[in-house]
Amino acid sequence: MSSVVIFAGTTEGRELAEFLARQEVRAHAFVATEYGETLLRGGGSLTVHQGRLDEKQMEETLRELKPEAAVDATHPYAAVVSGNIRRAAQAAGIRYIRLLRAEEAVSEEDCVCVDSVEEAAVFLAGTEGKILAATGSKELAKYTAIPGYRERVTARVLSTAEAVAACEKLGFRGKNLICMQGPFSEELNTALLRQIGARWLVTKESGKEGGFGEKIRAAKKAGARVVLIGRPDPAEEGADGFAVRRLLCGLLKIRTKREITLAGIGMGGEGAMTEEARQALNEAELVIGSGRMLAEAHSLGKPCFDSYKAEEIREYVENHPEYERVVILLSGDVGFYSGARKLGQVFADQKIRICCGIASPVYLCGRLSMPWEDVKLLSLHGRAENLIGAVRTNAKVFALAGGGDGVNALCEKLLYYGFSNVTVYVGERLSYPEERIRRGTPEELLGQSFDPLCSVLIENPNPEKRSVCGLEDEAFIRGKVPMTKSEVRSVSLAKLGLTRDAVVYDVGAGTGSVSVEAALLAPEGAVYAVEKKEEAVALLKENRQKFAADNLFVVPGLAPEALEELPAPTHVFIGGSSGNLRQIMELALAKNPGARIVLNAIALETAAEALECVKTLPVKDADICCVTVGKAREVGNYHMMMGQNPVYIISCTGDGTGGAA
Repeated sequence: MSSVVIFAGTTEGRELAEFLARQEVRAHAFVATEYGETLLRGGGSLTVHQGRLDEKQMEETLRELKPEAAVDATHPYAAVVSGNIRRAAQAAGIRYIRLLRAEEAVSEEDCVCVDSVEEAAVFLAGTEGKILAATGSKELAKYTAIPGYRERVTARVLSTAEAVAACEKLGFRGKNLICMQGPFSEELNTALLRQIGARWLVTKESGKEGGFGEKIRAAKKAGARVVLIGRPDPAEEGADGFAVRRLLCGLLKIRTKREITLAGIGMGGEGAMTEEARQALNEAELVIGSGRMLAEAHSLGKPCFDSYKAEEIREYVENHPEYERVVILLSGDVGFYSGARKLGQVFADQKIRICCGIASPVYLCGRLSMPWEDVKLLSLHGRAENLIGAVRTNAKVFALAGGGDGVNALCEKLLYYGFSNVTVYVGERLSYPEERIRRGTPEELLGQSFDPLCSVLIENPNPEKRSVCGLEDEAFIRGKVPMTKSEVRSVSLAKLGLTRDAVVYDVGAGTGSVSVEAALLAPEGAVYAVEKKEEAVALLKENRQKFAADNLFVVPGLAPEALEELPAPTHVFIGGSSGNLRQIMELALAKNPGARIVLNAIALETAAEALECVKTLPVKDADICCVTVGKAREVGNYHMMMGQNPVYIISCTGDGTGGAA
């Protein structure tokens, strides 16, 4: 079994050892002190060795363990130890990898740059004011060259008995000695500098992991100058922690065990993110999101990948095995029209954690002091939704508008279908400082400019409550075009058995009575009304507008040719076939072998042809009924029943094989 040796004298070294342990890779971590051993617990595939090794002992250890690689994760200022490790690995024929924290840029205005602690002491000897020495205990003796060092210098060292004893011998004790384990926050650094009254801070360029940036910012806040000791070998080459992880993953063929966090970030404003999501972001090793969602991750200095495509995200993550904690940012809440479902599928083999966010309808309703439990939720962002059907039957409808132009298109559609009395609320850049909410009727808002980042809430004071099946014949605009009458229509639709998301063909649609009712019964679906006569096509469009059936699509033409480019149907109603009944049924079954088909026939010849089709085409559950309707007509003081033509209603379902028999 392959193994890795890590000389883990830094935070990054410990983190690398723990990463390999979690991946169940055999690793040996060497630490110099007992204190270092307490910070890195062994167990499982990780063995921790404590004690200082010279170059010869390092070589012997590497020859004995025969690792795939020796990782030098010692401090950037531990030049002697680092040189020993390099030479020992070379002598033992082991691959040497230097884990070197990156340097952080700093302006000369912020710092007095020197090459060593000795130079720092010489410089400070010619200054006045208190000094915080944050360079460790090993070189503390060099500060004794500063006149009055016992009063001027406060040492900050590790909280080990060895360090405290060394400080005691040099006279650093009491208020001039701080024993703590870093790295330290900016706030704590600032407080210590102010408590001491320090005018000077002496530090090494310890990199991001060593809290260097926090020291620089704290000194500026506290009014202290920084004396910066440069690295002993500025030209030393190495790779950071993630680069070393990636190298080892390739070398040892590690398949990283990850936690993928899907985090809803609210609308995007700084205050709209939950604390759970913010904590996940702070702890992330890689952050993925689209555009504006990555702003905070960039400010935190996190590695980022800009994408919203699930497969592309999966590929990127797989190509970067160095990242364990991956956070994918999603706008609003993960459960409201986000990419979470697709991401859950592509990362089904990984551990997935969900961080809920504040969804835009919840936020907008809160701003309007309006409850949202009765709001119908839709998204028009890259989706085809029957918004008009939702407005017609609901008191409140929320929709992601899909851009500023989408609001104007929505207002035009509301006016076209007669919803001039609804109230439209438009929320622009919700949660951002420039947030704006506008209210008005569709006519009042039409023509205004809206931000692309917007959503709408529509209030309808008079939503439709009645069941739509069985509309009276007089409700339709009729003209001279034949129409399937109410009673026959009701039975036919019952036989059709529509679902809310049905895709319906109405062939020979006539005035559109079946098409309209089908569209109202299937508000989440689509109805394609196919009609060859121009007069009937015009009536179809008028009835579509009258009943606000926005999911009804008028298709001029003769079936079956007019059906060829349409999406596959789930349900087919044939009210008129122009002699092409078999071809129409064959095409529908070829598109969907399980389609439900209902046809009406008045002529006996049509009924006979339908019966032959049912016998010979790949269908099942055939049913034939004859409906005869008599309706009362007033004759003087009397009512007489007037019979309508008997209608044969033939229904069947494709058996799943499709095509012609």
